[in-house]
Amino acid sequence: MSHTLHRRTFLKGSLAAGTLGVAVSAGLLTPQTVLAAWNEKAFHAKKADKALSAAFGSGKTEASEKIKIKAPDIAENGAVVPVTVSSDLPGVENIAILSSANNTPLLAVYNLGKNTKADVSCRIKMAKTGDVIAVVKAGGKLYANRKGVKVTIGGCGG
Repeated sequence: MSHTLHRRTFLKGSLAAGTLGVAVSAGLLTPQTVLAAWNEKAFHAKKADKALSAAFGSGKTEASEKIKIKAPDIAENGAVVPVTVSSDLPGVENIAILSSANNTPLLAVYNLGKNTKADVSCRIKMAKTGDVIAVVKAGGKLYANRKGVKVTIGGCGG
């Protein structure tokens, strides 16, 4: 049984490394992105503009309807709120997801390769009712859109 467990672990690791290699070679992820250091200052910032400044060098955004946010209107569990962000803006380099009501609003930053479609999905944690904010960096400028999400009492907050 131990031999089977080691074989499964090896196969899972090989599959993960192979998938990562394919993503890098296809231009979906850049080696810099895969090995990028965690931006502690950005993820520990208490305000959205400070987090964006630490992540992108600027906290100023321009509103854009070309950024689509798919998230529930009401989240029954604030610990696992599904969010999808996509954009039709040309030349998208990065996508950041923030929650306005969290103590540390920056939740995720995606660095996209040159030929990557601007469409990401994840599950975020929301401390309480607030806005999910999507920030897209394209052509050296930051664009943003937001969507309100109500976290019910059964979730993390009210």
